[in-house]
Amino acid sequence: MAEETTTLDSLQDLGQAVSGTAVQPEDAPVEPKIDAQGRSYATGKRKNAVARVWIKPGSGRVTVNGREYETYFARPVLRMVIDQPFGAVDRANQYDVVCTVKGGGLSGQAGAVRHGISKALTYYEPTLRPILKRGGFLTRDARVVERKKYGKAKARRSFQFSKR
Repeated sequence: MAEETTTLDSLQDLGQAVSGTAVQPEDAPVEPKIDAQGRSYATGKRKNAVARVWIKPGSGRVTVNGREYETYFARPVLRMVIDQPFGAVDRANQYDVVCTVKGGGLSGQAGAVRHGISKALTYYEPTLRPILKRGGFLTRDARVVERKKYGKAKARRSFQFSKR
């Protein structure tokens, strides 16, 4: 009969030898993803809007499609949505943001920029990921407009009914 393994360490080594996988530490530090210009890039999406976002250390300027975000997003609610990730991780006015947004309306575009900023922050500082994940900033909101069905006026609205 084959020799018996008696300790947990020997059983773990035996399982690795059988599967052929190497042991990697679970808490290995994640490397930041920073390009040659010192920026991190991420893509954010919401409804039909897609935002390409670059962040780098700076004074807190946010530029959307070549314009300041105060003029592009005139409503204060939309500006608040964009500032949420920085407030959650206490990094207000520490990063400059340059982004281009296409598709959708202003609300969807603001959500896409927020999603992109959150992802870019995790690429620049991987230690911020648990805070942003807990706040729900890294989850892509999958809700989109429901399609129109045949025989209906809109997605669910029926035509007006009349007996005569």
